[in-house]
Amino acid sequence: MTTTDSLRSGPGPGADGRSADGRSTGGRSTSGGHLPVREHLPAARSAVPVLDVVVPVYNEEKDLRPCVLRLHDHLSRTFPYAFRITVADNASTDATPAVAARLAAELRGVRYVRLEEKGRGRALRTVWSDSDAPVLAYMDVDLSTDLNALLPLVAPLISGHSDLAIGSRLARSARVVRGSKREFISRAYNLILRSSLAAGFSDAQCGFKAIRSEVAERLLPMVEDSGWFFDTELLVLAERAGLRIHEVPVDWIDDPDSTVHIVRTATEDLKGVWRVGRALAVGALPLDRLARPFGDDPRDRALTGVPRGLARQLVGFCVVGVLSTLFYLALYSLFRLGVGPQLANGGALLVSAVANTAANRRLTFGVRGRSGAVRHQAQGLVVFAIGLALTSGSLAALGAATGSPSHSTELAVLITANLAATVLRFLLLRAWVFPAHADAEAHAHTHTCSEPEDLR
Repeated sequence: MTTTDSLRSGPGPGADGRSADGRSTGGRSTSGGHLPVREHLPAARSAVPVLDVVVPVYNEEKDLRPCVLRLHDHLSRTFPYAFRITVADNASTDATPAVAARLAAELRGVRYVRLEEKGRGRALRTVWSDSDAPVLAYMDVDLSTDLNALLPLVAPLISGHSDLAIGSRLARSARVVRGSKREFISRAYNLILRSSLAAGFSDAQCGFKAIRSEVAERLLPMVEDSGWFFDTELLVLAERAGLRIHEVPVDWIDDPDSTVHIVRTATEDLKGVWRVGRALAVGALPLDRLARPFGDDPRDRALTGVPRGLARQLVGFCVVGVLSTLFYLALYSLFRLGVGPQLANGGALLVSAVANTAANRRLTFGVRGRSGAVRHQAQGLVVFAIGLALTSGSLAALGAATGSPSHSTELAVLITANLAATVLRFLLLRAWVFPAHADAEAHAHTHTCSEPEDLR
């Protein structure tokens, strides 16, 4: 990889993550646990740019110069922070390297990076990993997206509100001009992502995205793809890890001279969907490394007298509990059509207990992967047995008292008994089934909140 940079040299960040003037650069996290709390980046200009916009190119000798000149002019006039434009050349065989080198020599804040292998994902990974800017972005060289969306794209990252930001051509207020073929392919692809990977974002492939550097540092090593699927994989993993993705509706005009091979790209994307879906299903990705600490939201800090991590676990447990109770009652009503109340109760509790333990394992206590899953389920069944004793005892007492109670009365008694069993279940799960994970979360949050400011 070769680099040509026209940025003036200046004091870079020191070993403590601060610039020479003593202020935090907003750069990379050095801790091995949670991501640091998001903070608003400093507004003052410095030698280190706040934003690094990467323009990946391959054989773009005709479009590169007008693109960079237009982008540089727009940022110079409208962007209130120091910036850099990095032209990432993906092994071009035409005059693109010469054009890029001239631009880097002529324009302040323009850099040229040469890669000897093709791949948009490879170019972004290389430049983003090497950049010292706290906010990293990229856009396609054809500038199909209106540049007025650039500041709204990166503003939530600069302010500390979001972790990633994407331009969306499929948002309700977006204005898009393109052919019906590309429109159909785009919508079909995003529909596939929603149905197969439960993606919540609306547009995976719009060439207009940004990410905070500390997130990129943790996330990029998990992304395998080096081509067009890079964007999708990055977003899916970020969303599954609970990171906040900001969407900006864009004005977008299709480039009729685009060299993207639609069929080949679609095939590679579908292979990527299968690979990522399989990895997520077996828990093969360490997404816990991307978690933000509890207390990142100012509303969390208003809680007093609550042990670290307990409030978040209570929320997760309550959500799982409500869903499990509804599932249990539905099963009980179904089983009751064919068997007596005790058998219906036992069967409904057994099925819902397995689902409840699995959901609490993942959502409440943040345990990922298959390690210890069998032991956790076995312990969960012991907790189930205690719940069974409480609810079965309640049904037996009801039967002894009334003889033949109505179905609604049975449900009311079961709901009351389940409330008591739920409190006991949470205490047992936290203190016995998942104690190490509850303690680890508390320790991680305490460590994050008490570490020196220069490490954040």
